[in-house]
Amino acid sequence: MGQTAAADQSTAGAVITDNLTADFHALGLAGCIDKLTVPLRRQGVCVRWETPHHGVEIPATCAALLYHAAQETLTNALRHSHATELTVRLAAVYHGVRLTVTDNGVGFNCNSQTTGRKHGYGVSLMTMAVHEAAGTISIDSAPEKGTQVAITIPLD
Repeated sequence: MGQTAAADQSTAGAVITDNLTADFHALGLAGCIDKLTVPLRRQGVCVRWETPHHGVEIPATCAALLYHAAQETLTNALRHSHATELTVRLAAVYHGVRLTVTDNGVGFNCNSQTTGRKHGYGVSLMTMAVHEAAGTISIDSAPEKGTQVAITIPLD
């Protein structure tokens, strides 16, 4: 592993273990998530943003959950996807808010029994947290087809 690869690996670890206190009041949820994309941009990934043209009032607990879900998803993209393009979308949906992260990376077989053991338990923990908040999560991926993670959290 070259020096650059070693630096990238330490950066990848920093994304998932970063104890950053997300300043939702100053930056908003999108601004806080955008800070998480910095390591991807440093690797040359083109990061696109799609957000509503109007502000959406998101309770702090919901914003924190979406932030941590984005942290897990973006860390996995950084470590595993080899993507050149990534889109982050925040959208107001009927009685809720949806975070979607899509990359054009190598993807993986969603039906593989070894996925959890190979990549750790972050996705499982994220899924449990989303379900505890009465939300939904979908992960759509296939080898050489990229990955899309969509998380919807109800706001009422």
